[in-house]
Amino acid sequence: MAEGLLRSIAGDVYDVFSAGTHAKGLHPFAIEAMQRINLDISAQTSKDVSTFDGQFFDFVITVCDRARQACPVFPGSTPIHWGFDDPAEATDTPDAQLRIFERVRDEILGRLRLFVLANKE
Repeated sequence: MAEGLLRSIAGDVYDVFSAGTHAKGLHPFAIEAMQRINLDISAQTSKDVSTFDGQFFDFVITVCDRARQACPVFPGSTPIHWGFDDPAEATDTPDAQLRIFERVRDEILGRLRLFVLANKE
């Protein structure tokens, strides 16, 4: 969701990539939560962070505590950590889990907007 959100608000400013420390595939509720704000992420793929070994990034943003602990160091990059709940781990009813995805989506969007504002050149 973070990749799709940042692409939508600042894809003309940033080259955006995303990966997980344990790639699990794109969650159907992530797709649905994004569709509800008219963003289609269905073509995105789940990638393992090792895909980007040896590459340089200006910023590396982790969005959950487990990822922060397991994310490799990308030399020269500014690490940023935002500790959001992992909605895929919720064990609620499907309706409740979708609401968690929507809440986390909105929280990530808010942080990304602040990030973009703070890093304007």
